[in-house]
Amino acid sequence: MGDPKKPKKTWRAPLHPWKRDALRREMELVGLYGLRNKRELWKAVSTLRNFRHQARRLLAQRDEKQVNDLLAKLSRFGLLPPNSTLDDVLSLKIEDILERRLQTIVFRKGLAKTMYQARQLIIHRHVAIGGTVVTTPNRLLTVEEEKLVRLIGVPITVEGKGGG
Repeated sequence: MGDPKKPKKTWRAPLHPWKRDALRREMELVGLYGLRNKRELWKAVSTLRNFRHQARRLLAQRDEKQVNDLLAKLSRFGLLPPNSTLDDVLSLKIEDILERRLQTIVFRKGLAKTMYQARQLIIHRHVAIGGTVVTTPNRLLTVEEEKLVRLIGVPITVEGKGGG
């Protein structure tokens, strides 16, 4: 049994990382969506870039089966409505991807008070999808999985009583 391979890099940093408006926009998104660092944002940007690249390639090829597969995948993830076109794929924004992350969905469903608390609940194994505990806050959820998100084993604290 040999050594495991190094995992493939799943993101690409911006070509010009020190532009003021790009830095400001990145920091707004990191704060708004409770990301740990900019690498998580760059992973989402890379995911969006891959979807757009596939759509541009399919516009040139005109392969209906692959077009339908891509559109079905994006509608399953809740990024596009079921009757969308490839032009809709090209109009996706980074916020659309960030809204489909588990951390954001836990916060939007009201299971956590802040984005950062949602992240902590996920990391500390208090969130399950169906019956499976999930510990990755950056996981993209399908529409069906979104309905199954719930909290498990969260202790209820009584205000006013000291712990110690």
